Formats: sequence, structure tokens, C-alpha cells
Amino acid sequence: MSKVQIYTTTWCPYCDAAKSLLDDKGVPYDEIDVTDATLRMEMVQRAHGRRTVPQIFVGDTHVGGFDEMAALERRGKLDPLLA
Repeated sequence: MSKVQIYTTTWCPYCDAAKSLLDDKGVPYDEIDVTDATLRMEMVQRAHGRRTVPQIFVGDTHVGGFDEMAALERRGKLDPLLA
């Protein structure tokens, strides 16, 4: 299992942006498609009630969605988290 897990749907542009950022950094991730209701319930529970996608986890740390991950990147705090 990869250190990074990202809950997504196939039609989500923010999911695509998050995956693109991780791909550009060469960071492997496990993608979990939440069109499956059971997996969506798992995501909501792990993300403390958040229902939007993507929901991104680095290890046990809940990063949040793409906007939060992009903010970490702009502040230079994403790479240390991914290391």
C-alpha cells in the first residue's frame, strides 16, 4: 500500500488536478474510487464527515482536498510531508 491515498471519482476535475500534482512529483498513490457506496462511507468516516472529493491522506495525516494540498505545496510544506 502506498503512503498516499486519494479518494476520487472519475468525473472530478479536482481529483485529476490532485493526481497530476502527485504524478509531477513522482509520488505513488493508491486511488480509491468512491462511486462504490461502501468506499464512500469509509472516506466520509476517515475524513471526519467531509463528503467531497478528492480526500487525500498521507499516512495517517488527512491533508483534505486539492485546495489544501495545493496550499501546502505553495508554502513548501507538501514535500516534507511526503518524505
